[in-house]
Amino acid sequence: MFPPIRISVAFIGITLLVSGCAETPNVFRLVNSNQATAKVWPSAPEKPRFGYLGELTGEGNFRPENLDTRSTATKLFEWLTGLTGDSPEQVVLRRPQCGVVDAEGSIFVTDISRAAVYVFDKPDARLEVWDRASASTRFVSPIGIALGAQGEILVADAELHSVFRLDRKGNPVGEFGHDVLKRPTGLARDPQRGRIYVADTHAHDIKVFADDGKLLEVIGQRGEGAGEFNSPTHLAFAFDKLYVTDTLNSRIQILDEHGKMITKFGQRGLYVGNLVRPKGVAVDNEGNIYVVESLYDNLLVFDNKGRTLLALGGTGKEAGEFYLPSGVWTDSHDQIYIADMFNGRITVLQFFGGSQ
Repeated sequence: MFPPIRISVAFIGITLLVSGCAETPNVFRLVNSNQATAKVWPSAPEKPRFGYLGELTGEGNFRPENLDTRSTATKLFEWLTGLTGDSPEQVVLRRPQCGVVDAEGSIFVTDISRAAVYVFDKPDARLEVWDRASASTRFVSPIGIALGAQGEILVADAELHSVFRLDRKGNPVGEFGHDVLKRPTGLARDPQRGRIYVADTHAHDIKVFADDGKLLEVIGQRGEGAGEFNSPTHLAFAFDKLYVTDTLNSRIQILDEHGKMITKFGQRGLYVGNLVRPKGVAVDNEGNIYVVESLYDNLLVFDNKGRTLLALGGTGKEAGEFYLPSGVWTDSHDQIYIADMFNGRITVLQFFGGSQ
């Protein structure tokens, strides 16, 4: 048996060896569901248009490049001291709602259960959780999120009846709409004109604000006619058009930047492509329209005229399956992000192009 002094030296030597090793820097990576990276839609023999890339789940997306970073000395030190090396419980998504991707590729996701915004900071390879709506108030029900002017992040909180402005570090810098919004959910912004569109679900309209928070106009009212809404929930702005999920009318309305309806599509039914409880809406670089059909746990893909191209999903937890999905959004590389709410994850797909 070692004399006491030699045990101390051995422990000191191992400790120095362990602590002296430089930490392997984290990198961002998507988590794979059952290693299903080869999954594509549609399946053979048709030409694939979409591929499964992986998932966003939380801290698990940020790992050292070498996943087995423990050296022999580290393992020996853990054995001698009785330490197992187990990490504390990880921070993970709970009930993700909507998201947006900035120019650097960082992904911002609202989570209604955590009452916060999760920031998947790809450049710095770290996860942040922002839970402050203002200096004195925490988020309660954050749903819609969009990129604002001068790098700000805009967050619509349905229970706080406001849109909150955060800087790039998550610091609250202002809010607007509290005096006129009943239940703000979806958010979209026209960056060219500096107009912010807010889906006010309980008011059955779309409220339009300037970047400084001034109310500019109100689009629509409750009804089933053109330009009327029944509980609108999600928004997207692309190609100078506003895409509105008119949820309880079971349709998508497409408006010009001033709120005049250009076209609409969708109807209740039991067939693929029908909309019963549509939620998230997004548009890719080719003008294809993505709609979350939450009742049937599907992602539906339409062309720019509203014709059904593809349906993927179904209830489950495997790759490409969903359980009460909510939002959907795209990035500049035509990656598609689906908030798979009750599976607590964001599923990421790649559009290969050429659907037109």
